[in-house]
Amino acid sequence: MADFMQALDPAKLIFVETVLAFTISPFTVPAYNLPIFLFGSYVQESSDAAQSLNLFAGLLSASVLYDIVWMFNNEQAVFLRLLTVVLFLLKLPTTGAFLIAMSQRGRQFPGLDVVHTITVWSMPGGFTSGGRDGYQTVEEDTPRAPSNVTSVPPSQPVNQSGNYQSV
Repeated sequence: MADFMQALDPAKLIFVETVLAFTISPFTVPAYNLPIFLFGSYVQESSDAAQSLNLFAGLLSASVLYDIVWMFNNEQAVFLRLLTVVLFLLKLPTTGAFLIAMSQRGRQFPGLDVVHTITVWSMPGGFTSGGRDGYQTVEEDTPRAPSNVTSVPPSQPVNQSGNYQSV
């Protein structure tokens, strides 16, 4: 399901929903759909509007619930009811696509903060603290003792034949 959501293009979904909401707006339909989708088309185009993206995802999610309540409380012609249901069904993958886009832009979901582990980077073979050898993971409280294994290179036979060494 997540692969399906990642494959969706949020710009095309917002465009289709904006056109559909604009088309049915003169009739008896929820009045909040067109402004939400116009705001979504603005947010989708602006790559640095992380807070606006968060707001749009929240508004779109809330409008799904409002659509259900609105459809139970109001009468519509059959064709308008069909278009309202289509608009409602298109909101579900759009909400998922924008939540994925929000997580890809680095925003966390509000209220759903997950405990993250801290990543400690170190350069292999250099600049270690305390003179220890190797890595220290985040879970370790005290540094490991340096390893006592030392590598001694094998002794080379001394070449007696002159200045050049033969291989």
